[in-house]
Amino acid sequence: MKIAFTATAPDWSALIDPRFGRAAYLMVYDEETDTLKTIDNNDIRQAEHGAGVAMAQKLFETGAQVLITGNGPGDSAMKALNKMSLQIVTGMYDISLQKAYQHYLEQNK
Repeated sequence: MKIAFTATAPDWSALIDPRFGRAAYLMVYDEETDTLKTIDNNDIRQAEHGAGVAMAQKLFETGAQVLITGNGPGDSAMKALNKMSLQIVTGMYDISLQKAYQHYLEQNK
């Protein structure tokens, strides 16, 4: 399974970025291959409008089945994400990607 995280930096120890569309990075952990892929979001972060929908498109292209983030996507992005089979986990604040992943595993045993 692939799990995506909004992140403040491209590292397992980075904090979850509470923003969705304007998150600094989208990190995708592939449990099957034990790899962490970095997707730089600087091109979207600077956009005046449509950042959430653009990030939803990037997320769709990763093939992730789970998104772990802070505040969660806005209304427009949610409309796009609702078309995907995606579990969205929100409320992750001041926590590293590693700890958020462990929390997710504990809650979904």
